[in-house]
Amino acid sequence: MNNMSCQRKAVGIVDVDFGINVTVVEPVNIYGCRVGDGSFIGPFVEIQKDVTIGARCRIQSHAFICELVEISDDCFISHGAKFVNDTFSRGGPAGGDKSLWKATSIESGVSIGTNATIMPVRIVSGCVIGAGAVVTRDCLVPGIYAGNPATLIR
Repeated sequence: MNNMSCQRKAVGIVDVDFGINVTVVEPVNIYGCRVGDGSFIGPFVEIQKDVTIGARCRIQSHAFICELVEISDDCFISHGAKFVNDTFSRGGPAGGDKSLWKATSIESGVSIGTNATIMPVRIVSGCVIGAGAVVTRDCLVPGIYAGNPATLIR
């Protein structure tokens, strides 16, 4: 294999606005975002540009947080949780047309379980999203949400 045929892009930690007392366990891909005071970022996490992580949040290993996500203070994002900003509104990926992407808002104190998938939604304070849940609609009532699609179970 010719090594010249592969374009490598190393990211690591680039252009990040870190608050005070933030812990990051490498390797990570974190770029163009903001991470609030006292937050923890585990290994193998990707946080893309234009993401805001509030204070005292804990982002566990293998989480993926895409552009247009805002996570407020005191949130817990468990292992392998994934956020999505492209709803495939045209029947397939938006590609370079970011105008088709949608935002996600996670309010303070939300916990998101292992391997949950979060579509572009609003999740209010006091919500717990169960492991493996697929959140396709706003969670506007505090409580526990689980399943695919996620529904309020209690």
